[in-house]
Amino acid sequence: MTDTPTALLRVSDLHAYYGESHILHGVNFEVQEGELLCLVGRNGAGKTTTLKSIMGMIPQRTGSIVYAGNETIRLSSHRIARLGISFCPEERGIFASLTVSENMLLPPVIHPGGMDLDEIYELFPNLRERARSQGTKLSGGEQQMLAIGRILRTGTKLLLLDEPTEGLAPVLIQQIGASIRALKSKGYTILLVEQNFRFAERVADRFCVMEHGRIVDTIPVEELEGRRAELHEHLGV
Repeated sequence: MTDTPTALLRVSDLHAYYGESHILHGVNFEVQEGELLCLVGRNGAGKTTTLKSIMGMIPQRTGSIVYAGNETIRLSSHRIARLGISFCPEERGIFASLTVSENMLLPPVIHPGGMDLDEIYELFPNLRERARSQGTKLSGGEQQMLAIGRILRTGTKLLLLDEPTEGLAPVLIQQIGASIRALKSKGYTILLVEQNFRFAERVADRFCVMEHGRIVDTIPVEELEGRRAELHEHLGV
């Protein structure tokens, strides 16, 4: 008898609005503990809005978002973060005037078990070399590494990663991929939004396909080859 996977995150009938614009139309999915689930879909499908809704960054939302047994739909972003969820936005949001090490030490530790600086620098060797460099001096790939690395100190358990390979050179995409696989091996749970499907299929366990603010299909990675044509039709590639 095998153990039933534990859903660390359960999203049910999630609706989200920007003013009068209805963006999410009843989104439903689960992320199992230790899993990497990738949200895929065309531009405007609602992927980033889903991440921001989970993080409490979309004030107008209804439905249910349960993380580690806690209903979070009415919680503010800072309270959600303290439960153990971290969001790494596409724009990265690092502090340009601070050094790499200062950026790294800025977020508070919210739970025990976070990675120390040496562990983070082992994961991202480029950052060790640039520890005293200001954020403005970093390449796009180094900024992405820093944006991910600084939240690993906090003791977070669920990482929300929005387009981590956007605008990066192939060699840096490979480094980000290796780092994400290493985080999976350490037991982190990851919800990924990624347009680069070749990258996503090398790291994801399952794919949830979004269209017009809804999940329209779920594809485990082991079924990917047999359903690739179907997926490409959804994505328009």
